[in-house]
Amino acid sequence: MAVGTAVGTLSADFDVTMIEEAHQRSANYGVPKTAAPDYDPLGRADLALVLEQNRLLHSHAAPVMETLYEQIINTHNMVILTDVTGLIIHTLGDADFLEKADRVALLPGVAWSEQSKGTNAIGTAIAEKVPTSIHADQHYLDANRFLTCSAAPIFDVMGNVVGVLDVTGDRHNFHKHTMALVRMSAQMIENQLFAAAYQDAVKLSFHSRPEFLGTLMEGIASFTPGGRFLSASRSGLFQLGLPMSALQTHTFSSLFGMPISALMDHYRTASPGPLQLCLHSGVRVYAKCADLRLPTTSFQHTTGNARSTGDEQAATPPQSSHEQSKARLSSLRYLNTGDEHVATVIDKLKKVIGRDISILITGETGTGKELLAQAIHNDSPRKAGPFVAVNCASIPETLIESELFGYEEGAFTGARKKGSIGKILQANGGSLFLDEIGDMPLNLQARLLRVLQERMVTPLGSTKSIPVNVALTCATNRNLRDMIARNEFRDDLYYRLNGLVVRLPPLRERTDLDVVIDKLLTAEGNGVRYTIAPDVMNLFRVHGWPGNFRQLTNLMRTAMVMTGDDHEIRLEHLPDDFLDDIAQINSTAVPSVLALQHNDLATLEDVELSVIQKSLAAHDGNVSATARALGVSRNTIYRKIHP
Repeated sequence: MAVGTAVGTLSADFDVTMIEEAHQRSANYGVPKTAAPDYDPLGRADLALVLEQNRLLHSHAAPVMETLYEQIINTHNMVILTDVTGLIIHTLGDADFLEKADRVALLPGVAWSEQSKGTNAIGTAIAEKVPTSIHADQHYLDANRFLTCSAAPIFDVMGNVVGVLDVTGDRHNFHKHTMALVRMSAQMIENQLFAAAYQDAVKLSFHSRPEFLGTLMEGIASFTPGGRFLSASRSGLFQLGLPMSALQTHTFSSLFGMPISALMDHYRTASPGPLQLCLHSGVRVYAKCADLRLPTTSFQHTTGNARSTGDEQAATPPQSSHEQSKARLSSLRYLNTGDEHVATVIDKLKKVIGRDISILITGETGTGKELLAQAIHNDSPRKAGPFVAVNCASIPETLIESELFGYEEGAFTGARKKGSIGKILQANGGSLFLDEIGDMPLNLQARLLRVLQERMVTPLGSTKSIPVNVALTCATNRNLRDMIARNEFRDDLYYRLNGLVVRLPPLRERTDLDVVIDKLLTAEGNGVRYTIAPDVMNLFRVHGWPGNFRQLTNLMRTAMVMTGDDHEIRLEHLPDDFLDDIAQINSTAVPSVLALQHNDLATLEDVELSVIQKSLAAHDGNVSATARALGVSRNTIYRKIHP
């Protein structure tokens, strides 16, 4: 099934072609155009068996059919539900039209596949797997040409057709809006089937526009509490831009660029709003988990190495070599990839791990500070405990106190009934990572210092202090000494945090880029071995990487998807904003690199235009799809093709 076609609107030309092909299939089935209606429906017992086999579909479709019927009542129409074979299992309709429907056996227990009725909306929707309208003389059987029908296939969580929703009426009462109502109703049924199939899963709703969250336009994806991908709705597949088969090898982290533990943390805040996430393609989306069931302590705030109960361990499949490869990303030995500066940092860290010495990591945004903090935890004696990461810059100042220290029931307006234990207590027995510590408000710095000195936490609204035992790692991209001089950061807290201060170098200063990229390809390759063309590798070496590892990782994920079945990252797989950066870095060196291309394109502009034209052709001229695939804006595409 082509997802874009399935959720889109069929063109007039496609309708004509589809109907011609459907008529040809009907002829090949040997269905005579003058065949009389089939008045031999299934018996009561057989129909009851079919209903039982489709019990889940029928139970979720029935209330949707009622709603749909209310919207078309008194229009000489009926609503029909069939199983995957086209056998009618439930109908609702106006009494005057039901009499006409009886004449052509539009009855429960009667099959309306193309094999039995020729071209009709139900049978053709099953055959084509797309919403289908068949009007009047477009029907294959002469007896059915007084009808107008609009049908939409219903898909299960794995993308298989399980039934059809149809509205059929008199040809003289045709309404253009009927198909839209049918398609929306079918999608409602699909979403309910999706929710029923993964009741205990983490279900993420997302869309590039926040106003579409909570509507039928939103995408839905399900994951295990550990982050393994389970399934996605059709809208979800369309927005993710990958087929179901490819998504089966992904995780929450590889699709959205953040660990699923961070999602759990977000929904433990007092009033969580939509999250802003970045898809593997680079597209930014807004996301929410309306009915998230927060996991127990077995899962809470971990990076995949927390304590598990026996049942959970038994239910967790053994890790594949690829999953093990990704898990090794969070170990100090794995992070030691040949850069002398990084090797020195790791040697220092090994000496203080487990010694109750706080660690402060400095460095530019995107240099891997949280990854290093996770590696410290994973190599420490506390590795069986939780790892709790808090970004002090991302939590509103009014909420950060309750987030860190927790609160009692009724401590403030909007507080949860049972209160919250807070991040510090959640990390008890494990590690607490405070990212962007320089953004913590001054008044909370004093409270944090007291907690670190006394090792006791007092939740908001409580008079009781609770003992806490955590290993502390902090990180910042700001100069805390300068902030102290400006009275923006407490000097006493600074000297409590800087037991060991290490600096992660930016990617442009590192000497191990080739090794880093090779390990990144292995970790993100989903078991597939990807390679990089030599000229592209040369571009990577001269680039300044202002976004550091975050920029490199997103670029590599997008480029790997763009390679298709080739698995070699070439120049045409890189986004043009990256090429623009290269051109600005060295306007003389880049053309000489590009000259290595086998197609002898003379300039960077020629290369960009060629890539855009190829992508446009691959997407049938769809500018929006091309822009998404290349990771640029539509305006960039228009500017390049119409200078």
